[in-house]
Parts: sequence; structure tokens; C-alpha cells
Amino acid sequence: MEKDTSGSSKHSGKRRWLRWLLEWSIICAIIFGFRAWQHRGMLEGEAPDFELTALSGEVIHLDNYRGKPVLLHFWASWCPICELGQGTITGLSKDWKVITVAFQSGGREEVQRYMERKGITDWVTIVDEDGSLTGKYGIHAVPTDYILDAEGTIQFRESGVTTGWGLRLRLWLASWLV
Repeated sequence: MEKDTSGSSKHSGKRRWLRWLLEWSIICAIIFGFRAWQHRGMLEGEAPDFELTALSGEVIHLDNYRGKPVLLHFWASWCPICELGQGTITGLSKDWKVITVAFQSGGREEVQRYMERKGITDWVTIVDEDGSLTGKYGIHAVPTDYILDAEGTIQFRESGVTTGWGLRLRLWLASWLV
């Protein structure tokens, strides 16, 4: 006599599907929870103005960057993830306004030597040695990116790994949001 296993096969397939759905839901919850934790305390609304001197000697006044979207990129010389994104930031700076902020990476001379060693020559870089600017923006980790629209309002904020295409898309969207 033959046994009918079609019912148990359907049942195990359904159970496998439910298990996969539960596991996927848990993974998503962990990812979204971590992202929310990363963004805690990050600034929203209008970006605080500042007037600081870049490594080039140019005085950077954030209000002077109004009229087009701006990427504020906070990074550190000791951060391996920041180092992975250096090519992306260099590429973006050719097409968009980008201000980079070196966070807890030493003094001006140390940051300048680091950038020369890495072949970074065209960034507008501010050294935030004491973390005061980073503190104003509520940053807890690097790399962190803020995308400001033409009015100086924060439209997007991202902490951690991101892609060049993602940043380009956000900058493009910020140019249309005003």
C-alpha cells in the first residue's frame, strides 16, 4: 500500500516558507533598529551655519554655499570605512559642492599630510580637531553625510556605508526639493 506524502510535503513547504519569512523579518528589524540607533540625535531641519578655515586657507562660511545642494561629509583618518569612500567623495566633488570635515584626525598639519599621502588634492576640508562642529550636527560615528538643499535645509542624512550613486541621487533630489 502506498502512503500519501503530498499533504506532509505541502505542510513542510509551508513551514519552511513561514520560517524564512520570520527570519527575514528579524533581520530587517535588526537592520532598521541599528539604523535608527545610528541616526539618534542627528540634526534635522536647518543646518547650523559655521565660518571656519579650510586646509587651503579659504574661509568657509556655510551660508555662502546656498543656491545649490551641498554634501557635508564628516570623516576621520583613522576610519577604514571612510578610507573606502574616498574615491566616491573625490568623484562627487567634481560635480557637486562638497565640504569635508576631518573629525578627531589630529591638527591641520597631520590632516594635510594624511591627505597628501592618500593623493587627495581637491577636497574642501575643514579640520574639526576638538569635535565642536561634529557635536553641533549630532554625529556619533563616521563616515556621516548630510545633504543640504539650496536653502541650507538638511534633506538627507546618512551614517555609515553608502554608495556614490546613492549620494548622487540624494544630491539630485535635493536640487529638486526647493
